[in-house]
Amino acid sequence: MGEDSRPSMVDVSGKEATLRVATARTTMFVPDAVMALFSEGEIQSAKGPVFQTAVVAGTMAVKRTSDLIPMCHPLPIEGCEISIDVDDSRDIIIDCTVRVHHKTGVEMEALVGASIAALTVYDMCKSVSHDIRIGETRLLRKSGGKRDFDVSSL
Repeated sequence: MGEDSRPSMVDVSGKEATLRVATARTTMFVPDAVMALFSEGEIQSAKGPVFQTAVVAGTMAVKRTSDLIPMCHPLPIEGCEISIDVDDSRDIIIDCTVRVHHKTGVEMEALVGASIAALTVYDMCKSVSHDIRIGETRLLRKSGGKRDFDVSSL
């Protein structure tokens, strides 16, 4: 917080711009009724291709993170990749990796991208079942700032 105890954006003017990369993951559970729509690597709902739409929504969210989270710096995003897979437990795994050369990191952008992609899957499948659960959203790794962070191998 600022000197007067009010929220304020962190001053990064004295920091060096470096390559910043962050990856976040959201895990979802969908019931059998939704999985029955799964074919050839994609869930097709009445609203269209679910995973493809979720990737677009997540990417849009990454670019709008500073509009959604008050103290986030607006960043010129240089790369955003979102992958959506179904694991052996039939959970949907959404990974979002964001890259930028800047003075501040992209952890929030990666977390927002993975979260909004999951919410989009929910929205597109809720007409089939409301027994969809969005589970944990967490940072897997980040690099390029004061310290690196990596729990992806745990």
